[in-house]
Amino acid sequence: MKIVRFILGLAITCQFAGQAANVSGQTGSSQYAPTAAQKAAAEQFITEAYLRGNIRFLASDLLEGRGPGTRGDELSMSYITAQFEAMGLRPAAANGGWIQEVPLVGITSGAPKTLTFRSGDKSLAIQHYEEFIAGSGRPQEELTIGDTEIVFVGYGIQAPEYQWDDFKDVDVRGKILLMMNNDPADDPNMFAGSKRLYYGRWDYKYAQAAKMGAVGAFVIHTTPSASYPFQVVQSSWTGEQMSLGDEAENDLPLKGWLTEDATRKLTALAGFDLDELRKQAESRDFRPVPLKTTTSITLKTLVRNATTGNVLALLPGSDPELSKEWVVFMAHHDHIGMTEARDASVDHIYNGAIDNASGVGCLLGIARAITNLPPDERPKRSILFAAVGAEEQGLLGSKFLSNNPPIAAGRLAAVINMDGMNILGRTKDVEVVGFGKSDLDQTVQRVARWQDRVVVGDQFPEKGYYYRSDQFSLAKIGVPAVYLGNGVHVIGKPDGWGKEQLRIWNDTIYHQPSDEYQDDWDFSGAIEDAHLMFYVGMITANQKDLPRWVPGDEFEATRQQAIESLKK
Repeated sequence: MKIVRFILGLAITCQFAGQAANVSGQTGSSQYAPTAAQKAAAEQFITEAYLRGNIRFLASDLLEGRGPGTRGDELSMSYITAQFEAMGLRPAAANGGWIQEVPLVGITSGAPKTLTFRSGDKSLAIQHYEEFIAGSGRPQEELTIGDTEIVFVGYGIQAPEYQWDDFKDVDVRGKILLMMNNDPADDPNMFAGSKRLYYGRWDYKYAQAAKMGAVGAFVIHTTPSASYPFQVVQSSWTGEQMSLGDEAENDLPLKGWLTEDATRKLTALAGFDLDELRKQAESRDFRPVPLKTTTSITLKTLVRNATTGNVLALLPGSDPELSKEWVVFMAHHDHIGMTEARDASVDHIYNGAIDNASGVGCLLGIARAITNLPPDERPKRSILFAAVGAEEQGLLGSKFLSNNPPIAAGRLAAVINMDGMNILGRTKDVEVVGFGKSDLDQTVQRVARWQDRVVVGDQFPEKGYYYRSDQFSLAKIGVPAVYLGNGVHVIGKPDGWGKEQLRIWNDTIYHQPSDEYQDDWDFSGAIEDAHLMFYVGMITANQKDLPRWVPGDEFEATRQQAIESLKK
Protein backbone atom coordinates (compact mmCIF):
# COMPACT_ATOMS: atom_id res chain seq x y z
CA MET A 1 0.00 0.00 0.00
CA LYS A 2 0.22 1.76 1.15
CA ILE A 3 1.28 4.84 2.91
CA VAL A 4 0.05 6.99 0.04
CA ARG A 5 -3.39 5.92 1.29
CA PHE A 6 -2.47 6.90 4.81
CA ILE A 7 -1.42 10.40 3.94
CA LEU A 8 -4.00 10.92 1.23
CA GLY A 9 -6.50 10.76 4.04
CA LEU A 10 -5.17 14.08 5.26
CA ALA A 11 -6.74 15.95 2.36
CA ILE A 12 -9.79 16.90 4.39
CA THR A 13 -12.66 18.60 2.59
CA CYS A 14 -15.75 20.42 3.68
CA GLN A 15 -17.69 17.20 3.02
CA PHE A 16 -16.20 15.60 6.12
CA ALA A 17 -19.04 16.23 8.53
CA GLY A 18 -21.75 14.96 6.18
CA GLN A 19 -19.79 11.86 5.17
CA ALA A 20 -18.93 11.00 8.74
CA ALA A 21 -22.48 11.37 9.98
CA ASN A 22 -23.79 9.32 7.08
CA VAL A 23 -21.50 6.38 7.84
CA SER A 24 -21.54 6.43 11.63
CA GLY A 25 -25.27 6.84 11.72
CA GLN A 26 -25.88 3.35 10.39
CA THR A 27 -27.54 0.75 12.56
CA GLY A 28 -25.54 -1.61 14.73
CA SER A 29 -23.08 1.01 15.95
CA SER A 30 -24.11 1.26 19.60
CA GLN A 31 -21.55 2.61 22.01
CA TYR A 32 -18.92 0.32 23.44
CA ALA A 33 -16.69 0.60 26.48
CA PRO A 34 -13.72 -1.70 27.13
CA THR A 35 -13.35 -3.46 30.44
CA ALA A 36 -11.16 -1.81 33.04
CA ALA A 37 -8.46 -4.42 32.44
CA GLN A 38 -8.51 -3.90 28.66
CA LYS A 39 -8.30 -0.14 29.03
CA ALA A 40 -5.44 -0.42 31.50
CA ALA A 41 -3.53 -2.81 29.22
CA ALA A 42 -3.95 -0.56 26.20
CA GLU A 43 -2.77 2.51 28.06
CA GLN A 44 0.13 0.77 29.79
CA PHE A 45 1.54 -1.28 26.94
CA ILE A 46 0.64 0.53 23.70
CA THR A 47 2.66 3.63 24.42
CA GLU A 48 4.62 6.28 22.58
CA ALA A 49 7.93 5.11 24.04
CA TYR A 50 7.32 1.52 22.95
CA LEU A 51 6.24 2.49 19.44
CA ARG A 52 9.16 4.88 19.02
CA GLY A 53 11.67 2.30 20.18
CA ASN A 54 10.45 -0.36 17.78
CA ILE A 55 10.22 1.95 14.80
CA ARG A 56 13.57 3.59 15.49
CA PHE A 57 15.30 0.21 15.42
CA LEU A 58 13.42 -1.38 12.52
CA ALA A 59 13.91 1.72 10.34
CA SER A 60 17.56 2.21 11.24
CA ASP A 61 20.32 2.07 8.61
CA LEU A 62 21.57 -1.05 10.38
CA LEU A 63 18.69 -3.02 8.80
CA GLU A 64 19.52 -1.68 5.32
CA GLY A 65 15.91 -1.18 4.25
CA ARG A 66 14.75 -4.70 5.14
CA GLY A 67 14.75 -5.98 1.56
CA PRO A 68 13.42 -9.56 1.34
CA GLY A 69 16.09 -12.21 1.59
CA THR A 70 18.76 -9.81 2.87
CA ARG A 71 20.69 -9.42 6.10
CA GLY A 72 18.36 -6.63 7.16
CA ASP A 73 15.38 -8.89 6.53
CA GLU A 74 16.91 -11.54 8.78
CA LEU A 75 17.59 -8.96 11.49
CA SER A 76 14.03 -7.70 11.43
CA MET A 77 12.62 -11.22 11.74
CA SER A 78 15.03 -12.03 14.57
CA TYR A 79 14.03 -8.87 16.42
CA ILE A 80 10.30 -9.53 16.05
CA THR A 81 10.73 -13.17 17.07
CA ALA A 82 12.60 -12.12 20.21
CA GLN A 83 9.83 -9.67 21.11
CA PHE A 84 7.14 -12.32 20.68
CA GLU A 85 9.08 -14.88 22.68
CA ALA A 86 9.67 -12.41 25.51
CA MET A 87 5.90 -11.85 25.68
CA GLY A 88 5.33 -15.56 26.31
CA LEU A 89 3.65 -16.26 22.98
CA ARG A 90 3.92 -19.65 21.29
CA PRO A 91 5.59 -20.27 17.92
CA ALA A 92 2.87 -20.91 15.32
CA ALA A 93 4.67 -21.95 12.14
CA ALA A 94 3.93 -25.42 10.78
CA ASN A 95 7.41 -26.66 11.64
CA GLY A 96 6.97 -25.78 15.30
CA GLY A 97 9.13 -22.70 14.93
CA TRP A 98 8.48 -18.99 14.82
CA ILE A 99 9.06 -18.43 11.12
CA GLN A 100 7.07 -19.75 8.20
CA GLU A 101 9.71 -19.78 5.47
CA VAL A 102 8.65 -18.15 2.21
CA PRO A 103 10.72 -19.30 -0.81
CA LEU A 104 11.45 -16.54 -3.32
CA VAL A 105 13.11 -16.09 -6.66
CA GLY A 106 14.79 -12.72 -7.11
CA ILE A 107 15.47 -11.33 -10.58
CA THR A 108 17.62 -8.28 -11.23
CA SER A 109 17.27 -7.09 -14.81
CA GLY A 110 19.78 -5.07 -16.76
CA ALA A 111 17.62 -3.07 -19.16
CA PRO A 112 19.03 -1.38 -22.28
CA LYS A 113 19.59 2.38 -22.17
CA THR A 114 17.09 2.89 -24.97
CA LEU A 115 14.12 0.99 -26.33
CA THR A 116 13.39 1.42 -30.04
CA PHE A 117 9.99 1.04 -31.67
CA ARG A 118 9.66 0.67 -35.45
CA SER A 119 6.67 1.34 -37.68
CA GLY A 120 7.40 0.99 -41.38
CA ASP A 121 10.43 3.17 -42.13
CA LYS A 122 9.97 5.27 -39.00
CA SER A 123 11.43 4.65 -35.54
CA LEU A 124 11.24 6.01 -32.01
CA ALA A 125 13.82 5.59 -29.24
CA ILE A 126 12.82 6.18 -25.63
CA GLN A 127 15.09 6.36 -22.58
CA HIS A 128 15.30 3.79 -19.81
CA TYR A 129 14.38 5.01 -16.35
CA GLU A 130 13.17 8.41 -17.58
CA GLU A 131 10.55 7.08 -20.00
CA PHE A 132 10.30 3.34 -19.53
CA ILE A 133 11.00 0.66 -16.96
CA ALA A 134 11.36 -2.97 -18.03
CA GLY A 135 12.17 -6.16 -16.19
CA SER A 136 12.12 -9.90 -16.72
CA GLY A 137 9.56 -12.01 -14.89
CA ARG A 138 11.33 -15.27 -15.76
CA PRO A 139 14.22 -16.78 -13.77
CA GLN A 140 16.65 -17.13 -16.68
CA GLU A 141 20.00 -15.51 -17.35
CA GLU A 142 18.83 -13.64 -20.44
CA LEU A 143 15.46 -12.70 -21.88
CA THR A 144 15.33 -11.83 -25.57
CA ILE A 145 12.16 -10.74 -27.33
CA GLY A 146 12.74 -9.99 -30.99
CA ASP A 147 10.76 -7.89 -33.46
CA THR A 148 7.44 -8.28 -31.64
CA GLU A 149 4.22 -6.41 -32.40
CA ILE A 150 2.63 -4.03 -29.89
CA VAL A 151 -1.14 -4.39 -29.38
CA PHE A 152 -3.21 -1.85 -27.44
CA VAL A 153 -5.74 -3.81 -25.32
CA GLY A 154 -7.41 -0.99 -23.41
CA TYR A 155 -7.63 -1.90 -19.72
CA GLY A 156 -6.74 -5.55 -20.43
CA ILE A 157 -9.76 -6.74 -18.43
CA GLN A 158 -12.00 -9.78 -18.75
CA ALA A 159 -14.93 -9.44 -16.32
CA PRO A 160 -17.87 -11.71 -17.19
CA GLU A 161 -20.01 -10.26 -14.39
CA TYR A 162 -19.93 -6.92 -16.23
CA GLN A 163 -20.11 -8.48 -19.72
CA TRP A 164 -16.70 -6.93 -20.35
CA ASP A 165 -13.94 -8.44 -22.48
CA ASP A 166 -11.13 -6.24 -23.75
CA PHE A 167 -9.68 -9.11 -25.78
CA LYS A 168 -12.80 -10.35 -27.62
CA ASP A 169 -11.67 -13.08 -30.05
CA VAL A 170 -8.34 -11.43 -30.88
CA ASP A 171 -5.31 -13.71 -30.54
CA VAL A 172 -2.56 -11.84 -28.67
CA ARG A 173 -0.28 -14.82 -28.12
CA GLY A 174 3.33 -13.87 -28.65
CA LYS A 175 2.54 -10.13 -28.62
CA ILE A 176 3.53 -7.27 -26.30
CA LEU A 177 0.45 -5.64 -24.83
CA LEU A 178 -0.02 -1.94 -24.13
CA MET A 179 -2.45 -1.57 -21.21
CA MET A 180 -4.16 1.27 -19.39
CA ASN A 181 -3.88 1.49 -15.62
CA ASN A 182 -7.00 1.36 -13.39
CA ASP A 183 -10.43 0.15 -14.58
CA PRO A 184 -13.38 1.85 -16.33
CA ALA A 185 -14.92 4.53 -14.13
CA ASP A 186 -17.49 6.37 -16.26
CA ASP A 187 -20.53 4.17 -15.52
CA PRO A 188 -21.50 3.81 -11.81
CA ASN A 189 -23.22 0.51 -12.65
CA MET A 190 -20.02 -1.11 -13.89
CA PHE A 191 -16.76 -1.75 -12.01
CA ALA A 192 -18.26 0.11 -9.01
CA GLY A 193 -17.95 3.41 -10.87
CA SER A 194 -15.02 5.47 -9.66
CA LYS A 195 -14.11 2.90 -7.02
CA ARG A 196 -11.09 0.92 -8.19
CA LEU A 197 -11.44 -2.85 -8.07
CA TYR A 198 -8.78 -5.52 -8.34
CA TYR A 199 -9.18 -5.33 -12.14
CA GLY A 200 -7.43 -1.97 -11.94
CA ARG A 201 -4.27 -3.27 -10.28
CA TRP A 202 -1.00 -3.80 -12.13
CA ASP A 203 -0.64 -7.34 -10.75
CA TYR A 204 -3.99 -8.31 -12.27
CA LYS A 205 -2.93 -6.83 -15.61
CA TYR A 206 0.39 -8.67 -15.81
CA ALA A 207 -1.29 -11.93 -14.76
CA GLN A 208 -3.97 -11.42 -17.39
CA ALA A 209 -1.36 -10.78 -20.08
CA ALA A 210 0.38 -14.04 -19.13
CA LYS A 211 -2.96 -15.89 -19.19
CA MET A 212 -3.63 -14.64 -22.72
CA GLY A 213 -0.25 -15.90 -23.91
CA ALA A 214 1.43 -12.53 -24.39
CA VAL A 215 5.21 -12.32 -24.04
CA GLY A 216 5.11 -8.96 -22.33
CA ALA A 217 3.07 -5.95 -21.28
CA PHE A 218 3.65 -2.26 -20.72
CA VAL A 219 1.31 -0.47 -18.31
CA ILE A 220 0.74 3.19 -19.14
CA HIS A 221 1.60 5.27 -16.09
CA THR A 222 -0.26 8.42 -15.18
CA THR A 223 -0.18 9.88 -11.70
CA PRO A 224 -4.01 9.88 -11.35
CA SER A 225 -4.39 6.28 -12.52
CA ALA A 226 -1.53 4.98 -10.37
CA SER A 227 -2.15 7.35 -7.41
CA TYR A 228 1.59 8.03 -7.26
CA PRO A 229 4.19 9.75 -9.48
CA PHE A 230 6.51 7.93 -11.86
CA GLN A 231 9.34 8.20 -9.36
CA VAL A 232 7.59 5.47 -7.35
CA VAL A 233 7.73 3.18 -10.38
CA GLN A 234 11.41 4.05 -10.74
CA SER A 235 12.18 3.12 -7.14
CA SER A 236 9.86 0.11 -6.86
CA TRP A 237 10.42 -1.54 -10.25
CA THR A 238 14.19 -1.24 -10.61
CA GLY A 239 16.57 -3.43 -8.69
CA GLU A 240 15.67 -6.95 -7.62
CA GLN A 241 12.08 -8.06 -8.30
CA MET A 242 10.72 -11.14 -6.56
CA SER A 243 8.18 -13.90 -7.08
CA LEU A 244 7.15 -16.86 -5.00
CA GLY A 245 9.49 -19.72 -5.80
CA ASP A 246 6.88 -22.00 -7.32
CA GLU A 247 5.31 -19.31 -9.52
CA ALA A 248 8.22 -17.64 -11.33
CA GLU A 249 8.44 -20.15 -14.19
CA ASN A 250 4.92 -19.24 -15.33
CA ASP A 251 5.24 -15.49 -14.85
CA LEU A 252 4.93 -12.96 -17.67
CA PRO A 253 8.32 -12.79 -19.43
CA LEU A 254 8.45 -8.98 -19.86
CA LYS A 255 6.92 -6.56 -17.36
CA GLY A 256 7.17 -2.86 -18.08
CA TRP A 257 5.88 0.65 -17.55
CA LEU A 258 5.73 3.59 -19.95
CA THR A 259 5.26 7.21 -19.04
CA GLU A 260 2.24 8.91 -20.57
CA ASP A 261 4.46 11.13 -22.72
CA ALA A 262 6.42 8.16 -24.06
CA THR A 263 3.17 6.33 -24.81
CA ARG A 264 1.83 9.36 -26.65
CA LYS A 265 4.94 9.37 -28.86
CA LEU A 266 4.61 5.61 -29.45
CA THR A 267 0.97 5.78 -30.53
CA ALA A 268 1.73 8.79 -32.75
CA LEU A 269 4.49 6.79 -34.43
CA ALA A 270 1.87 4.17 -35.20
CA GLY A 271 -0.54 6.77 -36.58
CA PHE A 272 -2.92 6.82 -33.62
CA ASP A 273 -3.97 9.42 -31.08
CA LEU A 274 -3.56 8.19 -27.50
CA ASP A 275 -6.56 10.09 -26.18
CA GLU A 276 -8.78 8.63 -28.90
CA LEU A 277 -7.56 5.11 -28.14
CA ARG A 278 -8.29 5.61 -24.45
CA LYS A 279 -11.75 6.94 -25.28
CA GLN A 280 -12.50 3.83 -27.33
CA ALA A 281 -11.35 1.64 -24.41
CA GLU A 282 -14.09 3.03 -22.16
CA SER A 283 -16.72 1.03 -24.10
CA ARG A 284 -17.77 -2.62 -23.91
CA ASP A 285 -17.48 -2.65 -27.70
CA PHE A 286 -13.74 -2.00 -27.62
CA ARG A 287 -11.55 -4.43 -29.55
CA PRO A 288 -7.75 -4.72 -29.36
CA VAL A 289 -5.90 -2.39 -31.70
CA PRO A 290 -2.71 -3.73 -33.35
CA LEU A 291 -0.37 -0.74 -33.58
CA LYS A 292 1.57 -2.17 -36.53
CA THR A 293 4.64 -1.27 -34.54
CA THR A 294 7.32 -3.63 -33.27
CA THR A 295 10.14 -3.62 -30.78
CA SER A 296 12.97 -5.87 -29.67
CA ILE A 297 14.54 -6.06 -26.26
CA THR A 298 17.21 -8.10 -24.49
CA LEU A 299 17.43 -8.14 -20.72
CA LYS A 300 20.49 -9.53 -18.97
CA THR A 301 19.42 -10.87 -15.60
CA LEU A 302 20.84 -12.04 -12.30
CA VAL A 303 18.75 -14.76 -10.67
CA ARG A 304 18.87 -15.45 -6.94
CA ASN A 305 17.01 -18.02 -4.88
CA ALA A 306 16.18 -16.43 -1.56
CA THR A 307 14.03 -16.94 1.51
CA THR A 308 12.08 -14.52 3.63
CA GLY A 309 9.62 -15.45 6.33
CA ASN A 310 6.36 -14.77 8.09
CA VAL A 311 6.93 -14.50 11.83
CA LEU A 312 3.95 -16.27 13.42
CA ALA A 313 3.14 -16.18 17.13
CA LEU A 314 0.06 -17.54 18.90
CA LEU A 315 -1.82 -16.74 22.08
CA PRO A 316 -4.17 -19.72 22.70
CA GLY A 317 -7.75 -18.77 23.44
CA SER A 318 -9.38 -19.34 26.80
CA ASP A 319 -12.59 -21.00 25.56
CA PRO A 320 -12.41 -24.73 24.74
CA GLU A 321 -14.49 -24.34 21.57
CA LEU A 322 -13.91 -20.77 20.42
CA SER A 323 -10.15 -21.20 20.83
CA LYS A 324 -10.22 -23.38 17.72
CA GLU A 325 -10.85 -20.17 15.78
CA TRP A 326 -8.18 -17.50 15.39
CA VAL A 327 -8.24 -13.72 15.09
CA VAL A 328 -5.22 -12.46 13.12
CA PHE A 329 -3.31 -9.23 13.74
CA MET A 330 -0.97 -8.59 10.82
CA ALA A 331 1.67 -6.15 9.55
CA HIS A 332 4.44 -6.50 6.97
CA HIS A 333 8.02 -6.23 8.21
CA ASP A 334 9.80 -5.71 4.86
CA HIS A 335 10.56 -2.68 2.72
CA ILE A 336 12.49 -2.04 -0.52
CA GLY A 337 16.07 -2.46 0.71
CA MET A 338 18.98 -0.58 -0.86
CA THR A 339 19.97 0.67 -4.27
CA GLU A 340 23.52 0.56 -5.55
CA ALA A 341 25.59 3.27 -3.85
CA ARG A 342 26.87 5.14 -6.92
CA ASP A 343 27.39 8.39 -5.02
CA ALA A 344 28.49 8.33 -1.39
CA SER A 345 26.69 11.62 -0.77
CA VAL A 346 23.29 10.23 -1.82
CA ASP A 347 21.17 8.20 0.60
CA HIS A 348 20.59 4.78 -0.96
CA ILE A 349 18.78 3.05 1.96
CA TYR A 350 15.00 2.80 1.77
CA ASN A 351 14.37 2.69 5.51
CA GLY A 352 10.57 2.26 5.37
CA ALA A 353 9.85 3.93 8.69
CA ILE A 354 6.17 4.60 8.14
CA ASP A 355 5.91 1.85 5.53
CA ASN A 356 5.94 -0.30 7.52
CA ALA A 357 8.10 -0.22 10.63
CA SER A 358 5.25 1.79 12.13
CA GLY A 359 2.76 -1.02 11.51
CA VAL A 360 5.08 -3.59 13.06
CA GLY A 361 5.57 -1.32 16.07
CA CYS A 362 1.80 -1.21 16.58
CA LEU A 363 1.51 -4.97 16.03
CA LEU A 364 4.05 -5.54 18.81
CA GLY A 365 2.32 -3.02 21.07
CA ILE A 366 -1.04 -4.74 20.63
CA ALA A 367 0.57 -8.13 21.27
CA ARG A 368 2.13 -6.78 24.45
CA ALA A 369 -1.23 -5.43 25.65
CA ILE A 370 -3.11 -8.68 24.98
CA THR A 371 -0.49 -10.91 26.58
CA ASN A 372 -0.52 -8.75 29.71
CA LEU A 373 -4.24 -9.07 30.32
CA PRO A 374 -5.12 -10.93 33.53
CA PRO A 375 -6.02 -14.61 33.03
CA ASP A 376 -9.74 -14.05 33.41
CA GLU A 377 -9.61 -11.41 30.65
CA ARG A 378 -7.75 -13.48 28.10
CA PRO A 379 -9.61 -13.61 24.76
CA LYS A 380 -11.83 -16.61 24.10
CA ARG A 381 -10.60 -17.10 20.55
CA SER A 382 -6.93 -17.65 19.88
CA ILE A 383 -4.90 -14.70 18.57
CA LEU A 384 -2.35 -15.07 15.79
CA PHE A 385 0.21 -12.30 15.41
CA ALA A 386 1.68 -12.38 11.90
CA ALA A 387 4.58 -10.19 10.77
CA VAL A 388 4.67 -11.06 7.08
CA GLY A 389 7.41 -10.55 4.51
CA ALA A 390 7.81 -9.37 0.91
CA GLU A 391 4.69 -7.19 0.85
CA GLU A 392 6.44 -4.60 -1.28
CA GLN A 393 7.09 -7.27 -3.91
CA GLY A 394 3.37 -7.94 -4.45
CA LEU A 395 1.96 -9.17 -1.09
CA LEU A 396 4.09 -12.30 -1.40
CA GLY A 397 4.42 -13.19 2.29
CA SER A 398 0.72 -12.89 3.01
CA LYS A 399 -0.06 -14.71 -0.24
CA PHE A 400 2.12 -17.61 0.92
CA LEU A 401 0.40 -17.51 4.31
CA SER A 402 -3.03 -17.65 2.66
CA ASN A 403 -1.86 -20.56 0.47
CA ASN A 404 -0.46 -22.35 3.54
CA PRO A 405 -2.53 -21.25 6.56
CA PRO A 406 -1.56 -22.78 9.93
CA ILE A 407 -5.22 -23.75 10.43
CA ALA A 408 -8.10 -24.19 8.01
CA ALA A 409 -9.23 -20.93 6.39
CA GLY A 410 -12.75 -21.45 7.74
CA ARG A 411 -11.37 -21.17 11.28
CA LEU A 412 -9.68 -17.82 10.70
CA ALA A 413 -12.24 -15.48 12.24
CA ALA A 414 -10.91 -12.14 11.02
CA VAL A 415 -7.74 -10.27 10.10
CA ILE A 416 -6.79 -6.81 11.36
CA ASN A 417 -4.05 -5.36 9.18
CA MET A 418 -1.68 -2.47 9.95
CA ASP A 419 0.14 -0.80 7.06
CA GLY A 420 1.35 2.72 7.76
CA MET A 421 0.36 4.46 10.99
CA ASN A 422 -0.63 8.06 11.67
CA ILE A 423 2.28 10.22 12.88
CA LEU A 424 0.50 13.57 12.46
CA GLY A 425 -1.64 13.63 15.59
CA ARG A 426 -5.11 12.67 16.80
CA THR A 427 -8.04 12.86 14.43
CA LYS A 428 -11.77 13.30 14.90
CA ASP A 429 -12.44 10.44 12.51
CA VAL A 430 -11.12 7.11 11.34
CA GLU A 431 -11.25 5.73 7.82
CA VAL A 432 -12.26 2.13 7.15
CA VAL A 433 -10.77 1.08 3.83
CA GLY A 434 -13.30 -1.21 2.17
CA PHE A 435 -16.15 0.04 4.33
CA GLY A 436 -19.37 -1.86 3.65
CA LYS A 437 -17.75 -5.25 2.96
CA SER A 438 -18.28 -7.00 6.31
CA ASP A 439 -20.03 -6.63 9.66
CA LEU A 440 -16.66 -5.86 11.23
CA ASP A 441 -17.46 -2.27 10.26
CA GLN A 442 -20.06 -2.18 13.01
CA THR A 443 -17.47 -3.28 15.56
CA VAL A 444 -15.15 -0.48 14.46
CA GLN A 445 -18.06 1.99 14.75
CA ARG A 446 -18.82 0.92 18.31
CA VAL A 447 -15.25 1.49 19.45
CA ALA A 448 -14.89 4.74 17.50
CA ARG A 449 -18.00 6.18 19.14
CA TRP A 450 -16.58 5.38 22.56
CA GLN A 451 -13.43 7.25 21.51
CA ASP A 452 -15.65 10.19 20.48
CA ARG A 453 -14.69 9.69 16.85
CA VAL A 454 -16.66 9.04 13.70
CA VAL A 455 -16.12 6.40 11.03
CA VAL A 456 -15.84 7.34 7.38
CA GLY A 457 -15.60 5.06 4.37
CA ASP A 458 -12.89 5.13 1.73
CA GLN A 459 -11.85 8.74 1.25
CA PHE A 460 -10.20 7.88 -2.08
CA PRO A 461 -12.07 4.83 -3.48
CA GLU A 462 -10.54 5.38 -6.90
CA LYS A 463 -7.13 4.41 -5.48
CA GLY A 464 -8.15 0.79 -4.78
CA TYR A 465 -6.29 0.63 -1.49
CA TYR A 466 -8.20 -2.42 -0.30
CA TYR A 467 -6.37 -4.48 -2.93
CA ARG A 468 -2.95 -3.05 -2.15
CA SER A 469 -2.14 -4.42 1.28
CA ASP A 470 -1.86 -7.79 2.98
CA GLN A 471 -5.44 -8.19 4.22
CA PHE A 472 -6.39 -8.73 0.56
CA SER A 473 -4.46 -12.02 0.51
CA LEU A 474 -6.51 -13.39 3.41
CA ALA A 475 -9.74 -11.94 2.04
CA LYS A 476 -9.15 -14.04 -1.08
CA ILE A 477 -9.45 -17.18 1.07
CA GLY A 478 -12.58 -15.76 2.70
CA VAL A 479 -11.32 -14.08 5.89
CA PRO A 480 -13.19 -10.84 6.77
CA ALA A 481 -10.81 -7.95 7.29
CA VAL A 482 -10.32 -4.64 9.05
CA TYR A 483 -7.92 -2.27 7.34
CA LEU A 484 -7.92 1.22 8.76
CA GLY A 485 -6.87 4.36 7.03
CA ASN A 486 -6.04 7.38 9.09
CA GLY A 487 -8.60 9.99 9.93
CA VAL A 488 -8.68 12.98 7.63
CA HIS A 489 -9.48 15.69 10.19
CA VAL A 490 -6.36 16.32 12.27
CA ILE A 491 -7.22 17.96 15.58
CA GLY A 492 -5.69 21.37 16.14
CA LYS A 493 -4.49 21.87 12.58
CA PRO A 494 -5.77 24.55 10.21
CA ASP A 495 -7.67 23.86 7.02
CA GLY A 496 -5.29 22.99 4.22
CA TRP A 497 -2.55 21.69 6.51
CA GLY A 498 -3.36 18.11 5.63
CA LYS A 499 -3.29 18.84 1.91
CA GLU A 500 0.18 20.26 2.19
CA GLN A 501 1.36 17.16 4.06
CA LEU A 502 -0.14 15.07 1.27
CA ARG A 503 1.76 16.99 -1.35
CA ILE A 504 5.05 16.68 0.51
CA TRP A 505 4.58 12.98 1.14
CA ASN A 506 3.41 12.06 -2.33
CA ASP A 507 6.13 14.10 -4.03
CA THR A 508 9.13 13.28 -1.87
CA ILE A 509 8.65 10.46 0.63
CA TYR A 510 6.55 7.49 -0.55
CA HIS A 511 8.89 4.61 -1.45
CA GLN A 512 11.87 6.94 -1.24
CA PRO A 513 14.93 6.98 1.07
CA SER A 514 13.32 9.92 2.87
CA ASP A 515 10.83 7.59 4.61
CA GLU A 516 12.96 7.73 7.75
CA TYR A 517 12.20 7.89 11.46
CA GLN A 518 11.77 11.43 12.79
CA ASP A 519 11.92 12.63 16.39
CA ASP A 520 9.24 15.26 15.78
CA TRP A 521 6.48 12.81 14.84
CA ASP A 522 3.27 13.11 16.85
CA PHE A 523 2.33 9.59 17.96
CA SER A 524 -0.97 10.45 19.62
CA GLY A 525 -2.96 9.45 16.52
CA ALA A 526 -1.08 6.19 16.05
CA ILE A 527 -1.66 5.29 19.70
CA GLU A 528 -5.38 6.01 19.50
CA ASP A 529 -5.70 3.95 16.30
CA ALA A 530 -3.73 1.08 17.85
CA HIS A 531 -6.01 1.17 20.89
CA LEU A 532 -9.00 1.01 18.57
CA MET A 533 -7.64 -2.04 16.75
CA PHE A 534 -6.82 -3.72 20.08
CA TYR A 535 -10.41 -3.23 21.26
CA VAL A 536 -11.86 -4.36 17.93
CA GLY A 537 -9.73 -7.49 18.14
CA MET A 538 -10.92 -8.20 21.68
CA ILE A 539 -14.58 -7.81 20.74
CA THR A 540 -14.11 -10.10 17.75
CA ALA A 541 -12.23 -12.67 19.82
CA ASN A 542 -14.97 -12.80 22.46
CA GLN A 543 -18.20 -12.54 20.46
CA LYS A 544 -20.32 -15.63 19.86
CA ASP A 545 -20.59 -15.55 16.07
CA LEU A 546 -17.90 -15.34 13.41
CA PRO A 547 -17.71 -12.07 11.47
CA ARG A 548 -19.46 -12.16 8.10
CA TRP A 549 -19.12 -10.57 4.71
CA VAL A 550 -22.16 -8.62 3.65
CA PRO A 551 -24.47 -10.57 1.32
CA GLY A 552 -23.22 -10.45 -2.25
CA ASP A 553 -19.68 -9.33 -1.41
CA GLU A 554 -17.00 -10.62 -3.76
CA PHE A 555 -15.50 -12.78 -0.99
CA GLU A 556 -18.73 -14.13 0.54
CA ALA A 557 -18.91 -17.32 -1.53
CA THR A 558 -15.30 -18.21 -0.75
CA ARG A 559 -16.02 -17.76 2.96
CA GLN A 560 -19.06 -20.03 2.80
CA GLN A 561 -17.04 -22.69 0.99
CA ALA A 562 -14.27 -22.49 3.61
CA ILE A 563 -16.75 -22.94 6.45
CA GLU A 564 -18.59 -25.75 4.65
CA SER A 565 -15.32 -27.60 4.11
CA LEU A 566 -14.94 -27.90 7.90
CA LYS A 567 -17.99 -30.17 8.00
CA LYS A 568 -16.50 -32.75 5.67
